[in-house]
Amino acid sequence: MKKYKSQATQFLEQLKAQKPHLEQAQREGRALLWDKPQNPEETRRTQLARIKQHSYVYHNE
Repeated sequence: MKKYKSQATQFLEQLKAQKPHLEQAQREGRALLWDKPQNPEETRRTQLARIKQHSYVYHNE
């Protein structure tokens, strides 16, 4: 018995078969924005600059 595959799954499998480099390019692009080493000074400055948000943001106080 064959398992059901949605059209989206079929499309993605076909796309990856046609362009095998696509997944590696996605990982490289993701690495540009995520999983960066943390700079302790930058982290500290970000935490100090953070403004506390009110529990109900639409209330003026």
